[in-house]
Amino acid sequence: MFGRFVPREGKFFEFFHESADLSVEAARQLKQLLTDLPHGESRARAIKDIEHKADQVTHRAIELLHKTFITPLDREDIHELITEMDNIIDFIEAASQRLYLYGVRQSTPELEGLADICLQSVEYVRKAVHGLNDLKNIKEIRKNCVEINRLENEADHILRAGVAKLFRDETDTRQLIKLKEIYELLEVVTDRCEDVANIIEGITIEYS
Repeated sequence: MFGRFVPREGKFFEFFHESADLSVEAARQLKQLLTDLPHGESRARAIKDIEHKADQVTHRAIELLHKTFITPLDREDIHELITEMDNIIDFIEAASQRLYLYGVRQSTPELEGLADICLQSVEYVRKAVHGLNDLKNIKEIRKNCVEINRLENEADHILRAGVAKLFRDETDTRQLIKLKEIYELLEVVTDRCEDVANIIEGITIEYS
C-alpha cells in the first residue's frame, strides 16, 4: 500500500530533453551573434534568456529528485547529468556576453570554428540524451558520445593553434586578451559536452 503513495519516476527525461534543446538553441544564437557582432546585444540578451530558462529546468529537476522515491536512473547520475548540461549553456552564455561587452567587432576563423564545434557538440548531446529514454540502442548512444569526444579534441586543437596565432600576429594587446578569453570559454563548452558524454556512457554501462 505504501508504494501507491510514493512518487516513482517523475519527468526527468523531459527535463533532460528540455535542457538539451535549450543548449542547441543557445549555440545557434551564438553563431548568429558572430554574423553581426556590431549589433550583438540582442543575440547576447536572447542567450541570457535561454540560460535563465535552463537554470529553471535544472532547479525543477533537482527539486523533483528530492521528492521522488524511485528514480529511473541512479540519483547521482540524474543530478550530475542535469547539472553538467546546465553548465554547457552557462559557458555559451559567458562567451556571448564577452563578445558583446568586450566590444568585439570582427569575427575570426577560430571563433567561427569553435562556434561550429559547439553547435555540433550540443546536437550530439541532444541525440545521446534522447536515447536514454529506453536504452534500447546503446550502440547508437555510445556512437554519439564518441563524436562528442572527437569534437572536444578538435576544439582543443583550434584553441591551441588560435592562441599561438594571437601571440604571433596580434599587435593589439587588449584584443589579444579579449579573444584568448573567448576562445577558452568556447573550448570549455566542448569540455562540458564531453563531461555529459562521459556521464551518459557510464549510464549505458550500468544498464547494459
